[in-house]
Amino acid sequence: MRKILRFIPIQLTFFLVLGILFGFYFDVKIDYLVIILIGLLTVLGFSYWQSNKSFSPNLSFNILTYVLSFFLGISTVVLHNDLNNQQHYSHFISDNNEIVLVVDKVMKSGNYHDKYEVYVLKIDAISTKGKVLLNIQKDSLSRLQVDDKLYLKSDFKEVNSPKNPFTFDYKEYLKKKQIYHQLFTSNSDFFPLPKRTFSFKGLAAKFRSEINKALIKNGFKDDELGVINALLLGQRQDISPELLQSYAGAGAIHILAVSGLHVGIILLILNFLFSPLERLKNGKFIKLIVVVSLLWVFAFIAGMSASVVRAVTMFTAVAIGMQVNRPTNVYNTLVISMFFLLLFKPSFLFDVGFQLSYLAVFFIVWLQPLLYNLWIPKWKVPDFFWKLLTVSIAAQFGVIPLSLYYFHQFPSLFFISNLVIIPALGTILVGGILIIALSLLDVLPVFLAKAYEFVIHLMNWIVDWVAQQEDFLFQDISFSLLMVIASYILIIFTIRFFEKRNAPRLIGFLTMILLLQVVFMYEKRERLSANEFIVFQKSRNSIIAERNGKKLKVYHTLDSLNLPKDKVINQYKVGVGNSTIYMTDSVPNIYQFKNKNILIIDSLGIYQVNSLKPEIVILQQSPKINLTRLIDSIKPQLIIADGSNYKSYVKKWQETCEQKNTPFYHTGQKGAYILK
Repeated sequence: MRKILRFIPIQLTFFLVLGILFGFYFDVKIDYLVIILIGLLTVLGFSYWQSNKSFSPNLSFNILTYVLSFFLGISTVVLHNDLNNQQHYSHFISDNNEIVLVVDKVMKSGNYHDKYEVYVLKIDAISTKGKVLLNIQKDSLSRLQVDDKLYLKSDFKEVNSPKNPFTFDYKEYLKKKQIYHQLFTSNSDFFPLPKRTFSFKGLAAKFRSEINKALIKNGFKDDELGVINALLLGQRQDISPELLQSYAGAGAIHILAVSGLHVGIILLILNFLFSPLERLKNGKFIKLIVVVSLLWVFAFIAGMSASVVRAVTMFTAVAIGMQVNRPTNVYNTLVISMFFLLLFKPSFLFDVGFQLSYLAVFFIVWLQPLLYNLWIPKWKVPDFFWKLLTVSIAAQFGVIPLSLYYFHQFPSLFFISNLVIIPALGTILVGGILIIALSLLDVLPVFLAKAYEFVIHLMNWIVDWVAQQEDFLFQDISFSLLMVIASYILIIFTIRFFEKRNAPRLIGFLTMILLLQVVFMYEKRERLSANEFIVFQKSRNSIIAERNGKKLKVYHTLDSLNLPKDKVINQYKVGVGNSTIYMTDSVPNIYQFKNKNILIIDSLGIYQVNSLKPEIVILQQSPKINLTRLIDSIKPQLIIADGSNYKSYVKKWQETCEQKNTPFYHTGQKGAYILK
């Protein structure tokens, strides 16, 4: 490990990552950044000249290189931030804009809208740049395709922030993809324009469309067709939510995302197929060009997603190392590919797949040989499956903390699905390429199509069976970012002690165990000392809760059948550390929290406060009340309307509060109200 950390690209990549994080979370002016970079380059050049002149290593040169890498990380964020472009559409937004768009990516449809990533080409005849999310109301018409161009009149709307604590922040997710606004329309409200003449994404989308037509013609449909699209074409939009959940529950969701595993197998296949080229003059070089070119053709066909780009980038370096007959250091390859990917696409750093993929490969390279050496089987079959098992364990060991942080679940039977699927994945990929080629040529034999469909169906059935073993799927695990950091530190020190058992490493290992316990006790103390009152946002329902340490008392109007699955309550429960929930459907009229008196008025509109003067009034279930009279008699400090009220009522209440200079809070607009 110490030798690895001395590798210069690792050090530079570390400071590049720090710079990207700094540039993303802090606003840095371009003018200042240019001055700093010019100054650093000047001083670095002088330091390099001094170092060469004295024929001795210069410490200041190394420090300046790290500082330059840090500011390079900041600058790549600034340069790739579309908002800094003077032609960005956000500088020209007004009411009811005339907009020309071109479809860049077809996304998975929602419940009510078809969704697309689109480029804004023009606003009111002004040429612009930048991406937005286009939502088109669902109807029976066919969906748009990549390169489709359209004209519409619409208002740009900001993406909503999460309405309740610990729910998925879609606004932040889109922001990291440089999408800041969305548009809503229907098929009857926009006009199609001539398609974009050419784009690589459009060409790849057309090719994928032809493949799908050929597969459908040969009898492939539903989940089997969706899995083929995911495995070979990098498109998961057509897989049913139920099957996706099964793959996630079985710990095999990575199979459906084209990644290093898939690209590595394809590289081995290509090397085998084109090995006869090595007999020609300069054959190795020709073979390298052909293999690398085909890898990038595959990346384009698969839509150039983050997982595909990083995998092909990494295995391009591996292919070069294989052809020049030099033993490729996987650590070097990993870090160099990461450095250049982040240099040209800094947003990859925030991609969950990017993080999990690099961690998995790193731990496979580092930990798997140590696990394998615990027992070296004498026979080939046990040896093969032992290697697969150790690879699976090493990968899971590397991604467990981050997976718990993002997904709050751990599939303990992951090794079963991996032991069954991974050995067959090479055959499935080769068979899939053959099936696609024969389908496009319209010469696919029926028996071969049926056989391949059966294999995919069998794989789905195995995954579904593993996922149904719910006793082995641990869900709703609360795991904070601080716990992630402490866990990885402990894992690193554990493996180091496992590599070489000596006193200093034992002390380090025991110290990290102590650190993890300190973090655990600190977070437990924070949970026990927490005390807050929450009015959640829930459309057509009311949810009010008081959290006192680990106890969470919830008052609600939810249907008893939907209560166990309610996301608002479950996500909050997991986010605060799995509190003990006490549920009641009896909402009190008067509630006291700390030194605040809270009046709750439901659909009956009845309230009696007598001498009590509540500071906060909560309106639920659209009560028919005279709000002016209530304000005059009670003089509340704040009026809250939750998501159970009619919008017309909320609008009138808001106007009344503005006239009476009384603060008004609507959870439908501002999200959950939290009183601490």
